[in-house]
Amino acid sequence: MHRIQSLRGESFTFARPTPVAIACATLAAWAFSGLASAQSVAPAVAENALSEVTVSAGGLGQSGSEMTTPASVLEGQELVLRREATLGETLSGEPGIQSSHFGAGASRPIIRGMDGPRVKILSDGAELHDASSISPDHAVAMEPMLATQIEVLRGPSALIHGGGAMGGVVNILDNKIPTKIPEKGYEGSAEVRYGSGAKEKAGAFSLTGGAGQVAVHVEGLKRDADDYRVGSGWADGKRVGGSFSRGDSGSLGLSWIGTQGYLGAAYTRQAARYGLPGHSHDFEGCHTHGDHLHCGSHDGHDHDEHDHDHDHAESEVPVVDMVSERVDLRGELRQPFAGVAAVRLRAGVTDYRHDEIEEGAIATTFTNKAHDARVEVEHLPIGGLRGVVGMQTTNRKFSAIGEEAYVQPTETRRNSLFILEEYRWQDWRFEGALRHERQTAEALTSGLERKHSGTSASLGAVWQLVPGYQLATSFTHSSRLPTVEELYAQGLHMATSTYERGNADLQREKSKAWDLSLRKTAGPTTFSVSAFQHRVNNYIYGRTLDEHDGLQLLQYSQADARFTGLEGQVRQRLGSHWGVTLFGDTVRARLDAGGTLPRIPSARVGLRVDARWNGWQGMAEWVQVGKQNRVAEFESTTDGYGMLNLSASYQMRTAGGTPWQIYVKGRNLTDRLGYAHTSFIKSAAPLMGRNITVGVKMDF
Repeated sequence: MHRIQSLRGESFTFARPTPVAIACATLAAWAFSGLASAQSVAPAVAENALSEVTVSAGGLGQSGSEMTTPASVLEGQELVLRREATLGETLSGEPGIQSSHFGAGASRPIIRGMDGPRVKILSDGAELHDASSISPDHAVAMEPMLATQIEVLRGPSALIHGGGAMGGVVNILDNKIPTKIPEKGYEGSAEVRYGSGAKEKAGAFSLTGGAGQVAVHVEGLKRDADDYRVGSGWADGKRVGGSFSRGDSGSLGLSWIGTQGYLGAAYTRQAARYGLPGHSHDFEGCHTHGDHLHCGSHDGHDHDEHDHDHDHAESEVPVVDMVSERVDLRGELRQPFAGVAAVRLRAGVTDYRHDEIEEGAIATTFTNKAHDARVEVEHLPIGGLRGVVGMQTTNRKFSAIGEEAYVQPTETRRNSLFILEEYRWQDWRFEGALRHERQTAEALTSGLERKHSGTSASLGAVWQLVPGYQLATSFTHSSRLPTVEELYAQGLHMATSTYERGNADLQREKSKAWDLSLRKTAGPTTFSVSAFQHRVNNYIYGRTLDEHDGLQLLQYSQADARFTGLEGQVRQRLGSHWGVTLFGDTVRARLDAGGTLPRIPSARVGLRVDARWNGWQGMAEWVQVGKQNRVAEFESTTDGYGMLNLSASYQMRTAGGTPWQIYVKGRNLTDRLGYAHTSFIKSAAPLMGRNITVGVKMDF
């Protein structure tokens, strides 16, 4: 089941009224007309109810329909068909979520117009430490093909994972630490696939074995993709130079499993090597005079004396060579003593490093050494209240050494306390969360140190109006503490064509967010419609002060901002085998003093037809993305585009009873040329053109 979530605001330049307005009006009318006749369809609720999926990151094991704000869950066959090489591209088909898109090797999800540190990425509840939140050209250190479930959530339950996660939380579940002994002593899966757009070849396997109280898990993946092909009509050719991506990943886990819980550990190593399209040496030697860039010809002079060393129209595209090693510790003890339902432990040690290689030599090395631990205690009902209390500690040492070391070595220490409680009364469910964080961010070279603290709180409620219908609302007051990059950045960052300047005097952000949702989860017609608004005081963003031939002087600044959006989806079942879904989302992000925030994604509207028959599943989808002409200073508009996507799969069993499936999916089958407004390098790396992927997956 999909949920529509609003994309960052942008204007739709289709015939008036806009498709998004039509879609949203249709969704609302359909929703309320369905509500008016709810009593008459109530007897069919049980028969037609959608399957409920538990959202583990919610803290209390709720299903998606019980959440006070929308939750998106990808699992099973839907996850198999939507998985791409990066996390951002995997989730970009979900309403309200787009990708930062940096070629083929790196992309993070953008949720409700927010990205970077405002979207926290977790590995089974533990924070994932890499360098992806620092810059969009840095890959997320996880492999979607090894995930068993991906959850996206916001609101009170998201708050327990971090007050700064204003956009939301993405939680990736996997099997690398076993939590049970396989019934037949072993279980696993294997999958291979090929994609035509980049000649991508990928394969993955997963195997768990156990006996008595000990289980062992091993998994691995290898991926190899060439430069990808773009849609027809691009002036710079048919393929994006330097957009290749290669990588491998492996994990070994061991668990002790008892009747009341488990304790396990896993070692994971991931390596990746991918190109950085759009990288230019023309900006070397550029510097600032006050709030202006000086790059030789910009002020009427030739390039400085160092430029002749790099005087070439074209050079080899820089390459990122990344290695991430992580040790995870996970455990759960159920009902250890009276009044406690469970105690859970998540801890990890990460050693992350990537080299940016130019012309065969290492130009810059980024390292991130971190350790974190999280303990939460779920208590049994006390006076009708059931909840979770916990604490979390994180230590992160980050450094960049070399030509593009625009951030000096830093150490960040953060300690947090949190609580989440729920109360049920008749057809109502109430939820509240509170989190307090203290952070110390130290610049190790200059000795500068900044300390911040913040408290975040939220309240939400879900009301079951009639069987199968929920009305949900929430209010969240959250604080986000500035990152070391926002505080201390200083220098050229050629991957994004920016000269970045931090601000050591930045204060914490304070956000007030409202969310209102109406859902119907049973019957032949199901839907989810949500409206939200985030008002953020002291919003931290990269403000462009000057521009020269594509290089932007980016100053981390603060101003009050507002994010307002609408998202929705409605599905109508047509007989026993067919269904049609209308979906759309939009978000408007602007500064209170006037102006628009940069790289806010365009609005979208789409129509999807799905079919199921015996072991067959199929889907046809048209997605229309609007033109984005609400832009910030020095930012260009981005044209809209439409894409046709198709998929089909067949599931069966071998003579021995082993399940397997074959699938094929086509994206952008009309080969349209499209650009992601969210990308720093949208002109240098358009979206992929026609791509047909075929794959085979077997479970045993």
